[in-house]
Amino acid sequence: MDPEGLTITGNCRAGWSGRIDETVKQKGRNMHYYRDESAEVSCCYKYLMFSYNIVFWLAGAGFIAIGFWAWSEKGVLLDLTQVTRLHGFDPVWLVLAVGAVTFILGFAGCVGALRENICLLKFFSGLICFIFFLELTAAVLAFAFKDTVKEWINDFFLANIKGYRDDIDLQNLIDSLQRLNFCCGAGGPDDWDLNVYFNCTNSNPSRERCGVPFSCCLSDPAETVVNTQCGYDVRASKKGAWGAFIHARGCIPALEEWLPRNIYIVAGVFIGISLLQMVGIYLARALITDIRFSAARRQAVAYSRA
Repeated sequence: MDPEGLTITGNCRAGWSGRIDETVKQKGRNMHYYRDESAEVSCCYKYLMFSYNIVFWLAGAGFIAIGFWAWSEKGVLLDLTQVTRLHGFDPVWLVLAVGAVTFILGFAGCVGALRENICLLKFFSGLICFIFFLELTAAVLAFAFKDTVKEWINDFFLANIKGYRDDIDLQNLIDSLQRLNFCCGAGGPDDWDLNVYFNCTNSNPSRERCGVPFSCCLSDPAETVVNTQCGYDVRASKKGAWGAFIHARGCIPALEEWLPRNIYIVAGVFIGISLLQMVGIYLARALITDIRFSAARRQAVAYSRA
């Protein structure tokens, strides 16, 4: 046996083995996941969208929790028939409706951004567009049909005067409106004749007969405790004397006086809300475009490397 031949053969094998190992390593490097940064979704849009919506998501959850807490305090959750027995408007419904819409929007925006889910982002932008056009339509109709809107608000106020004592939240809402606007009733104090506790009929046994709620009374800066009986028997006297004890102006006339004086504030609030909604729509549409571009870029890179 030739020792020199064995040596040459061994060297050849070692050389081939080294080249094979090098080739395998090179192929392994080539087979490693290739990350093209140009094919990645913009972190700026992604996390701006998430940050924008997390606030609304939490706010929506808070509104829903407050609504159910209010219902539990009134015993509605134990007896759901109370909802149908209420003669006036229950403000909890408004809180729950706003909370539900806000929660759904926040959820769709947050999850859609983090998961890069185009369906959720489309739902988010579509729902905000729908709400925006509803607001715009309501504003235009309210301006075009002022008398009709005024009549509707007046009827709504009168209907809730009837149910003033039926629901504590409705009672607090009416009291707040009357205190903040220095008014009483829809058109005037006589509107409280519609309530069974305050009407002036002889058949009314209530101690509040021919009176008004305490929120109609003129405030006395010297009083530190609210006198809840200040409106008793006020309307039993002559109308000319009412102004010394209560606000003789109705809340609808008060609203008509307040709106022109604060038109810039109202317009500013409307524009601010609209801008906030448009920012949400822009972020959602920009993120959708970026996701689609990134997907197309990844496909192009994969095809070119195939």
